[in-house]
Amino acid sequence: MIMNTLHPNIRILCEEPIVNTKASEVYVSVRFTYGGTVWEGYVPIVYRRTGTDIDFDDKESLFAHLNTVYEQMDPSNAAAWTEAQREFWKKKPRADVTKGFFDKLAEGGWKCGACGMPSNQNPQRRIQDLKEFGYTIATDLSRYCPNCRRKTSQRLLLPIPRRDGHGNGYETWSPALRNRIISVLGGIDVYENTYNRNCLPDHKFSEIRWNERTKSENPDDMTDEEIRQKFQLLTNQRNQQKREVCRTCFQTGKRGTIFGISFYYRGGEEWDKTIPRRGKEAEAGRVGCPWYDIAAWREKLCEKLNGRDGT
Repeated sequence: MIMNTLHPNIRILCEEPIVNTKASEVYVSVRFTYGGTVWEGYVPIVYRRTGTDIDFDDKESLFAHLNTVYEQMDPSNAAAWTEAQREFWKKKPRADVTKGFFDKLAEGGWKCGACGMPSNQNPQRRIQDLKEFGYTIATDLSRYCPNCRRKTSQRLLLPIPRRDGHGNGYETWSPALRNRIISVLGGIDVYENTYNRNCLPDHKFSEIRWNERTKSENPDDMTDEEIRQKFQLLTNQRNQQKREVCRTCFQTGKRGTIFGISFYYRGGEEWDKTIPRRGKEAEAGRVGCPWYDIAAWREKLCEKLNGRDGT
C-alpha cells in the first residue's frame, strides 16, 4: 500500500481533530470498515504515553498512522490480541483492580465513566496505569449515555499492540532514594519556603513535555548535585497546581505565574517557538518559568527587587 494514500475502507468523520484538554491528547474520529464489520471511534494522534505525536495537517503522516491502526485492528487479529493480553496479565498478579478496568474496556465500545466501569475511589489512576502499561485509550469528555440519560465522560480501548517502553511514562525511585531526596533538599516546601514534613519530590521538568527519550533512571547512588538539579519538594496540593499550570502552558504556549507575578528570569510569558514542545530539548523552554525551579525564580526576583540584577 502507498502509505501517503488513505486506505479506501477508512473514513475520517471530522474535519478538525478532537482535543482532550484534560489529558493533552488529540484524536481523529474515524470509521473503519472490514467487510460487513464497522468500527467507529477515536484514534489518538497525539498520545504521549506511547510517544505518538502527529500533526493533523500532515496528511502523509496522518494517513500512514491511520492505515497502520486499521491493519492492527482487523478482526482477523482479534484472537491473537486477546491471547497476548491474557499472557501479559498473568505477569501482573497484583494488578487485579486495574485489570478489572481493562476487562470492561476490552469488551469493546465506549464505556461510560458513571455507569460502565468498576466502582473505584480513584478511577483516573487505574486508567493512567493502563496507559502506563502501553494500552491506547481514547476519551470523549461529553458523550451521551443512554443508561444515564445524559452526557458523560467515556473511554474507548483500541485493540492494538501495547507499546512497552515507547511512552514517556513515569519515573520511579526506591523508598531509600525518596528519603534521600527529601533529606538533601532539607524537607523544604519550595513554594512556601518553609519546612514541611508532608512534602514529596517533584520533577522540575514537567512530564507533560517528556517523550520516549526523556525518561531516565533514578539510581540510589545519585549524587546530591544531581538531586538538586532534577528535583524540588512540593506538597501534593502544589504539585497538582503545577501540573495544571504546565498543562495550560503546553496547550496554549502561555507560561505560568506564581502569585500572578509575570516575572521570568529567562524568556517571557510566551513559549519560545524555536524550542521544541516535547523532549529533552524542551527543558530549555521551561528555564525561567516560576514553576520550573521555584527557588531559583524566588532568588532572581529578589535580586531584581533589590536592584542586584544589574537593571
